[in-house]
Amino acid sequence: MTTQLQRARDGEITSAMERIAERETVDAEFVREQVADGQAVIPANVGHETLDPMIIGREFSTKVNANIGNSEETSDLDGELEKLHTAVHYGADTVMDLSTGANLDEIREANVEHSPVPVGTVPIYEAVKRAGSPEEITHELLLDVIEKQAEQGVDYMTIHAGVLMEHLPLTDGRKTGIVSRGGSIMAKWMEENGMQNPLYTKYEEICEIFREHDVTFSLGDGLRPGCIADASDEAQFAELDTLGELTRKAWDEGVQVMVEGPGHVPMDEVADNVERQQEVCDGAPFYVLGPLVTDIAPGYDHITSAIGATEAGRAGAAMLCYVTPKEHLGLPEREDVREGLAAYRIAAHAADVANGREGASDWDDALSEARYAFDWSEQFELALDPERAKAYHDKTLPGDNYKDARFCSMCGVEFCSMRIDQDAREGDEMASIADETDLEGSAAASVNRPPVGTHDSDAELHHHEGRPTVVGDDD
Repeated sequence: MTTQLQRARDGEITSAMERIAERETVDAEFVREQVADGQAVIPANVGHETLDPMIIGREFSTKVNANIGNSEETSDLDGELEKLHTAVHYGADTVMDLSTGANLDEIREANVEHSPVPVGTVPIYEAVKRAGSPEEITHELLLDVIEKQAEQGVDYMTIHAGVLMEHLPLTDGRKTGIVSRGGSIMAKWMEENGMQNPLYTKYEEICEIFREHDVTFSLGDGLRPGCIADASDEAQFAELDTLGELTRKAWDEGVQVMVEGPGHVPMDEVADNVERQQEVCDGAPFYVLGPLVTDIAPGYDHITSAIGATEAGRAGAAMLCYVTPKEHLGLPEREDVREGLAAYRIAAHAADVANGREGASDWDDALSEARYAFDWSEQFELALDPERAKAYHDKTLPGDNYKDARFCSMCGVEFCSMRIDQDAREGDEMASIADETDLEGSAAASVNRPPVGTHDSDAELHHHEGRPTVVGDDD
């Protein structure tokens, strides 16, 4: 079995590349070149049969990942499938199963079976569960867990191989120490066992497993800053240098790689962090958590992080990992997933518009035209979250007669600026306004067209208002 990377290097345009070219509205040869050069990845385990192929790379539309998963406090398969359903429904391009509770295999297998988007995992979590504590993990157990998850169809895995023994003293002066779960686990293992990170020493064996199943590396940022005071410090950048080394090793083995980025970074340092990663890792796709640009807003960190995510996407980050309102506070539930994805789809789209991604602003133009024309039904249909937009409008003006009204409840009839402007134009006092945006003919990638949930596959999927949902779920 050869990987998408190896096949791209051999000059082959795979069926996955053809599908991606269709979704991104680009030439399939361009997709192949980007994958061959390591500038983009196609997370597509050969065993993930329900997958609709997608691509992550700075030359393509900005993607969004949604973290889901259970914990020791909550463990329910139906609940996890509902989160998956919600994530796909509201436009997640990938999902990461971060489960740490019970029934890990059952939940992981169900997610892969039912998901039309790539599924990622962090195998060190299961290794801890099986070993009982971080220091009891063995090299053999790590490789066994990674191989099993690859066989189950996981498309990409976070591997915290860049946290080395010599990096740990660099974290001593931090305010929040090591905040990555995977990073803290590996640090604990090294401190207790007095040996180098086993994910680093066994990296070539991991590459062999990934190559066999075409699993993509998501090289973990185990020493990422957990507050803005710790951003851009020695520890973070020492790990990044190691991740650059590991990126090149994986490429040598024919394995796809993306690199994870910092969690808390002040606004003025976000672009510099992205540019530094691109230089150190030779352009490998950057996958960022946030970054959160301030630490003062527990309960609103989907906002603090979406601000940083927009700037990161504008600077060249390829995928944004969403943050929900529950960040730092608790395990996200269905509504938290919805809120987090709304914030991050906005961030990703705003970044694509700012970067001049072809056709990206057509969606904005079409919605603006519907708004100016008081076409409420069209405005709802084009909204990022149609259900939310309609519910907010109908809360004060619920009747069908208001769907044709030339005002909303904010300004009322007399003070509606758009009505006043239209009346002036109809009276020939001002020139008319053009409204000819053709969304059907737009060159925008699928994620920059309404509705948000654009994922499609040959698998049997139910649909709700154009958004694919998870097999077996009811709307």
